[in-house]
Amino acid sequence: MVEQVTDELRRSILSGALAPGQEYSLRELAGSLEVSFIPVREALRSLEGEGLVHNRPGRSVMVTPLDLTDLRGIYRLRRTIEPGLARQSCTELTDQTLDALDAKAAGFGDEAHGMADIYEDHHAFHLALLAPAATAWDIRVLTTLWRAGERYVRIGFGRLDPDPAEHRRRGQAHTDLVAAFRTRDPETAAAAIEHHLTSNERIALGALASDMP
Repeated sequence: MVEQVTDELRRSILSGALAPGQEYSLRELAGSLEVSFIPVREALRSLEGEGLVHNRPGRSVMVTPLDLTDLRGIYRLRRTIEPGLARQSCTELTDQTLDALDAKAAGFGDEAHGMADIYEDHHAFHLALLAPAATAWDIRVLTTLWRAGERYVRIGFGRLDPDPAEHRRRGQAHTDLVAAFRTRDPETAAAAIEHHLTSNERIALGALASDMP
């Protein structure tokens, strides 16, 4: 029950159904999910650890406001972890896996699919690129960072969905990553991940800057 409630609350936060900066009572959340306080309270503890909520004294919680400083911090931490994993992973990924990732990368350029449509596949793509080198702790930390950044990515890149050139850029950017890993050169793969993250941070910040602190 706690896992189900956690998943449902997380989905609502990431989609914006539970609005950033808004405060909700545990009674309100439990009532909307038709469960008792206990699984809601436990779920909110997990979500606080993911940076998605701030638990308040008493029986209320505030959805963490979006803040560009946080987004910069998320990308800074990702750049600390992911290039190092790329150095090892590029030497261990099979050609078959890289072929499958190349096909998936090309699909990211489909103009019919917005960021909300491809986000889960996008997450899986990056995990698969790094998986051969990633420990269980690496995956836990990266998953936390990816989830913390998900609202920013969905909103920021979602605003660019009407531009066909942005879709082509997404496809090419991920195809380029696969090509870098195919070289089997650790420094080439690491540099490609570094460039990809820096570019995405710049694009997201630009898309969100007009109405974010």
